Amino acid sequence: MDFWGDEQFSFFESILFSALGHPVQVIEMQFVSGGNINTSAQVFSSEGVFFVKWNQLEESTAEQPDMFASEARGLDLLRQTDALHIPQVIGYGRLLDKSYLILEYIDPGTPDKQYWETLGQSLAVLHSHTQPTFGLNFENYIGSLPQTNTPTPNGYDFFFDHRLLPQAGLALYKGLLPRSTYDALLRLRQQLPNLLPNERPALLHGDLWSGNVLVNEAGQPALVDPAVYYGFREAELAFTKLFAGFDDRFYEAYHETFPLQNGFDERVAIYNLYPLLVHVNLFGSGYVSGVERILKQF
Repeated sequence: MDFWGDEQFSFFESILFSALGHPVQVIEMQFVSGGNINTSAQVFSSEGVFFVKWNQLEESTAEQPDMFASEARGLDLLRQTDALHIPQVIGYGRLLDKSYLILEYIDPGTPDKQYWETLGQSLAVLHSHTQPTFGLNFENYIGSLPQTNTPTPNGYDFFFDHRLLPQAGLALYKGLLPRSTYDALLRLRQQLPNLLPNERPALLHGDLWSGNVLVNEAGQPALVDPAVYYGFREAELAFTKLFAGFDDRFYEAYHETFPLQNGFDERVAIYNLYPLLVHVNLFGSGYVSGVERILKQF
């Protein structure tokens, strides 16, 4: 944290004024844990409770000046589907040396009896939204890493050229990924049409692990911190299996609503090359062995 006391309140009041168009009194703030990129807080004000996250522009967001703008666009895109509870974007921008994003605060609750079924069914509804090409009409980020979304007619080309290859290339450049592993990944490209089903582009949250799924006050699921794009829907479901945390009822409800093609479990590892390579670049070479195990399978 780089500022204290009255300076904190002045910052929050200034950005809320900018977002709402009238003076706002900040009554209290509490830091919110989670994430390693931004600082976050629950802000109590005369206009209600807000979730605010920010970062110093000379730190990580100096290289990603549009990070919060792209996140706001992604949240708005997800909210338009009305498939799940997505926090409303109140505002975003820059103030002096800080970049910020203001969101609706989601009051936490206890999962209701149909929580996992609702999440599975709702995600299937989200994935039913499609467009002619894979990708997106704007770029965004996965964690703090740029995620290119160049519209691409072919899903195999998109998955390899705009998901696997950029992360593998970055890891190679940083000295985290051995050249032999990079070369093995290149050989995978020609196999993808034989390994993955050719489905239409599906609107994805893009970073769907358990930490980005909240329980709202009504006991229903809510999604935060997206990295949206139109891609293979199985990639989203595969990521939910990488670090576990999702009940079997979630997968059963999803499959009943939007059935998966046979053999999904055998394809999970291929899709998870992307988040594993992301983790190599964000957290180090400890994740390389996971990448190499998958490549040896295929």
